[in-house]
Amino acid sequence: MANQVFELFVYGSLRSGFRSPAYEYISKHFNFVGEGKVKGKLYDMGNYPAARPIDGDSFIKGELYTARHPSEFDWAIGQLDDYEGINGEADEVNFYQRRLADVHLEGKLVPAWIYWYMGNVDGRPEISSGDLLEYISKGV
Repeated sequence: MANQVFELFVYGSLRSGFRSPAYEYISKHFNFVGEGKVKGKLYDMGNYPAARPIDGDSFIKGELYTARHPSEFDWAIGQLDDYEGINGEADEVNFYQRRLADVHLEGKLVPAWIYWYMGNVDGRPEISSGDLLEYISKGV
C-alpha cells in the first residue's frame, strides 16, 4: 500500500474545462494538483480523443489530480475504469487501458494513472498542440 499511486492524469472530457458529468465525478473524489503534461500524442477520433504513449518529445497537456480519500481510491478509480470502458464484457473491444505514466509538473516527474488509447489511430488527425481544450476552442 505504501507504493500505491493515488494520482490521476486527465486530458479529455475528465478535464475541468469540459464541465462534463464525468468531471463532476472527478471533482467529488479527487483534488486538483496542477496542470501538467505527459509524453505522448493526441488524436481526434471524432467524438473523443485518443492518447498514445511515445518516447519522443511530443506532449499531451492535461490536469493532475490526487485522490481526496486514499482509502476510497480503488472504488473511485474503478468507477472511472467503467466510464472509460476498460472493464467491458468479454466480447467487447476495450480501446483504453489504464497505465502509469510520468507527469511533468512544475519541473518534477510525478507518477500518475492515465487512460491510453490502444485502438487504431491510422488516418485520424493528430492534435499537434497536445491540448484538447485548445483544439476544440479553435473549432478544428
